[in-house]
Amino acid sequence: MINSIQPLTDALKAARQKKGLSQRALGNKISVPQGRLSKIESGYIDLQVSSLLEIVRALDMDLMLVPRPLVPAIKNLIKHAESPLEDKETGRSLYSLDDEDDNG
Repeated sequence: MINSIQPLTDALKAARQKKGLSQRALGNKISVPQGRLSKIESGYIDLQVSSLLEIVRALDMDLMLVPRPLVPAIKNLIKHAESPLEDKETGRSLYSLDDEDDNG
């Protein structure tokens, strides 16, 4: 197992499962045998970038490089992406489309 890519392969597996796809179904979408996809998800195969891009696109995701200082902000956005658009404690919107202040 290649430990350095394990977080990536774990994320790919979780995204596949969230989409409700079996390894076989995803493999059929990208023309990769189920056994190879299993090895990719297990970290036994060091992915080529082209293969990684195929898998990511088949999962309706995007692959991008994020400057390290912005990683916490991106993680927070991802964490809240499926939560309601209001803060559960305050009932306030988590974002604003304009420069309105809270008083007006």
